[in-house]
Amino acid sequence: MTAGAIERLTCRTDTKAQAFLRDTKAPGLRVRVTNTGVKAFVFEAKLNRQTIRRTIGDVRAWSLDAARTEANRLRVMLDSGTDPREPERQQAAEKQIQAADVLESGRQATLTVGDVWALYLAARKPDWGERHYSEHLLLVKAGGVASNRVASGKTAPGILHQLMVMPLRDLDNATVEAWAAREAQTRPSAARLAWRCLKAFLGWCAEQAEYAELVSERNPAKTKKARESLGKPGVKQDALLKEQLPAWFSAVRQQQNPVIAAYLQTLLLTGARAGEVLGLRWDDMNTKWRGLTIRDKVEGTRVIPLTPYVSQLLATLPKRNEWVFSSAVAAGGTIVIARNPHNDACKVAGIDDLTIHGLRRSFKSLTEWLEIPAGVVAQIMGHKPSATAEKHYTVRPLDLLRVHHEKIEAWILQEAGVTFDPKAEPGKLRAVVG
Repeated sequence: MTAGAIERLTCRTDTKAQAFLRDTKAPGLRVRVTNTGVKAFVFEAKLNRQTIRRTIGDVRAWSLDAARTEANRLRVMLDSGTDPREPERQQAAEKQIQAADVLESGRQATLTVGDVWALYLAARKPDWGERHYSEHLLLVKAGGVASNRVASGKTAPGILHQLMVMPLRDLDNATVEAWAAREAQTRPSAARLAWRCLKAFLGWCAEQAEYAELVSERNPAKTKKARESLGKPGVKQDALLKEQLPAWFSAVRQQQNPVIAAYLQTLLLTGARAGEVLGLRWDDMNTKWRGLTIRDKVEGTRVIPLTPYVSQLLATLPKRNEWVFSSAVAAGGTIVIARNPHNDACKVAGIDDLTIHGLRRSFKSLTEWLEIPAGVVAQIMGHKPSATAEKHYTVRPLDLLRVHHEKIEAWILQEAGVTFDPKAEPGKLRAVVG
């Protein structure tokens, strides 16, 4: 198990599933990744012929060495006849008893923000996804865990951690405003997310009879000053210009890994999301009716045209497993989102600040040159209909979408100086960048 192997670990996203990476140095240590992409260190062993598992912590919060030390400690505990899960259960039970005692004795004033935050997460967990719940834990983590990823050698506290030690009744407008002004100086994007979570938490507190008297009638986080300090997120504008297409295609096609080169070109020519393209299986390609099934985060699935160049491009890729963009070394069988290779290609092409998502934005922007109907582009990209007529009255079959999509692809390739024979046999792609 290495940091690189953990980074490359993936899991299928079309259903509830999980994948594991086993460590050879610390028996019982695993890295688990779910279909939502959440990764955590876990300890796995046999107890009374039954497999037991205990979560150690998020891979972003724990270093590999610290996780191995914890796994070895749990192994010693198990060998001595103690269930490693029992202390955690006892602590949880004790916390619930303590919280109940505090409430029953009328000493709510001693409850800290962290005390109620833990109860809030426990109450909301059934309604949240695993990633959302994990992000709330990271917001208040204590930090100080040894890590080779950061210059200081230890992880930093969560952005809301400093507020957790305060009595809930003392969390007022001035405190939140001071926190917002301070955090906006160094990490405004993270602070905006944390602020929204804090507002939701305080809103929940106001709705609970046990805590309503501990927060002001108006949510302490809902202040104009805090909102102004945090500012608004900037609108990203990164997209390829028409004049940049030759340089971009030339640099991308020079990638040593043909799977990555094909992946990046497919992103631009389909306008799909990075994860959607990464999740393509060979079964998703319908060569008879020239369709490509995309697993859509909005509608579940959508079918877009399998355009000539993309069809020939994908047909040249090795069929190692079920995944179109496969990897011979990755635990999940697919490559990861190719941000670093794309950044390298952009440097070669002399293009600054173009992100992977910027390729999706580029597809939409480049269609403006052709005056393609906005509804057609939105349907190909998987955007929700923006008008009543689009939502309820316009139905575009695959063959109608193909007319427009093939026009878009042909124009992009022409502007890029890429020539190929659309009638060539799949797998015999011949492209030349002028």
